[in-house]
Amino acid sequence: QVQLVESGGGLVQPGDSLRLSCAASGRTFSSYAMGWFRQAPGKEREFVSTITRSGYITRYADSVKGRFTISRDNAKNTVYLQMNSLKPEDTAVYYCAATSKLESTITHEYDYWGQGTQVTVSS
Repeated sequence: QVQLVESGGGLVQPGDSLRLSCAASGRTFSSYAMGWFRQAPGKEREFVSTITRSGYITRYADSVKGRFTISRDNAKNTVYLQMNSLKPEDTAVYYCAATSKLESTITHEYDYWGQGTQVTVSS
């Protein structure tokens, strides 16, 4: 069992940066690949980024590539999402999730989910 708690969301202006954190409970954090997803009002939850257990391999959605960076610190049981050059279309609830697969961009392949943190980008 893994419990995930996101933090770091907020209201920012276009072009600003935010760093989301996701703290995991349990001693098996390094056994899971981690992902970030987001869900805007009226839309389906979509993949943002994923990172393998070791942190050596990462993937990004085309919409965030070059602006967002995922990382993890297995000693701190935490995964991060650094978001730069934020745009209004990045506005959503952001969720972190854990999967026992090597990596995944697919929502239903994730086993554990956090409660989400709101990110709003508006002038």
